[in-house]
Amino acid sequence: MTQPAYLEHSLRVHQFHGLQPGPRLIVLGAVHGNEVAGVRAIEQMVAQLDTGAVRILRGCLTLVPITNPLAHRLNTRSGDRNLNRNLRPTALPQDFEDRIGNVLCPLLAAHDGLLDLHSFNSQGEAFSLIGPENNTDPLEPFGQADQEARLARHLGPVRIVEGWMRAYELGVKNRRERSRQAGLTLDTDASYGVGTTEYMRSQGGWAVTLECGQHADPHAPAVGLKAIRQALALLGMAQITLEAPPASHEVLRLAEVVDRLHADDRFEREWVSFDPVWKDEPIGIRHDGTVVRSPGDGRIVFPNVKAEPGFEWFYFAQRSPRSLAG
Repeated sequence: MTQPAYLEHSLRVHQFHGLQPGPRLIVLGAVHGNEVAGVRAIEQMVAQLDTGAVRILRGCLTLVPITNPLAHRLNTRSGDRNLNRNLRPTALPQDFEDRIGNVLCPLLAAHDGLLDLHSFNSQGEAFSLIGPENNTDPLEPFGQADQEARLARHLGPVRIVEGWMRAYELGVKNRRERSRQAGLTLDTDASYGVGTTEYMRSQGGWAVTLECGQHADPHAPAVGLKAIRQALALLGMAQITLEAPPASHEVLRLAEVVDRLHADDRFEREWVSFDPVWKDEPIGIRHDGTVVRSPGDGRIVFPNVKAEPGFEWFYFAQRSPRSLAG
C-alpha cells in the first residue's frame, strides 16, 4: 500500500477516550521505518476499536502506527537519522527526526505509560525491554519499576532485557577513549542513548519496548496485537480478558556494547540474538585481523551485520539478579 504523501508533513494519531477516568496509554509503531510489525498490529487494533469489538471504557488510548513516516516510506531504519536516539524537543530542528521529536515528545509527556512496538534484523524470538530498578542516579532516575515489570510479564514473551542506558553509557566511555571519528561527535554523548522509552521515563511515566520478532516474520504483528490487548486488560481500560503470564521468565541485563569500527569488520559466524557465548569465544574479526572475543559467559544481543562504523555492532548480556515477581 502506498503511503499517503501528507504523512511526511504530519503525524497520524488515533485516540480513544473512555468516559470513565483511567490510565493514559500510548502505543507506537515504526519508530524505525522498516519495522512494520507494530504498524500492522496497531492497524488491527484500530479496526477492532472501530467495529466495537473492543471498547475503551476508562482512560485514554493513543495509537501512532507510523511514528517515523519518512523512514517508513523509504523502508529504512532511519530517515535523516535514528529517531530512537537523542530524542528531545529542540528549538532549532536540524532534520526530519528533530521535527518529529518536537511533536512526539509532548505527546509522550501527556501519557502515563508507553508500549513501543519494534522488530529486529536477525532471526529470533520476541522479547521485552524494561528500564532500571527504582533509583535516584543521575543517569536514569526512576520510580515505577514495578509497573514496568508487571506489564512486561503479561505481554507474552518469556525473555525480558534490562540495562540499556547503563550499557550505552559504558559504550560512550569506550568511544571517548578512541580517536574521535568524523561525524560521530553526537554519539559520544550519553544522552544520545535516549529514545522513546527513556524520554517517557524522564517525564515521570513508565515504558516497555516489545521486540515483536524478526522484521519479516508473519507472526510478529500478532505478537504486537496481543501485547496491546494485554496492556488494555491489565490496566483495566477495556473489557478484555487478561491472559495469565508465562510461569517463568528469563531476565537478562545488558552489560556491554561493542561498536563496529570499520566497514570490513565481520562476524565470526551468523549470530542470532540471545545465542549463548562463552568467555573468550570469538565473536567477530576486525578489518586488521584482530579477534573480538566474548568478555564472559552470556548471550549476544542485537548483532547487526549492517551496523555503520562507529555504531553498535552487538551487545553482550548476562543473567540478571533482578526479580520481577510480584
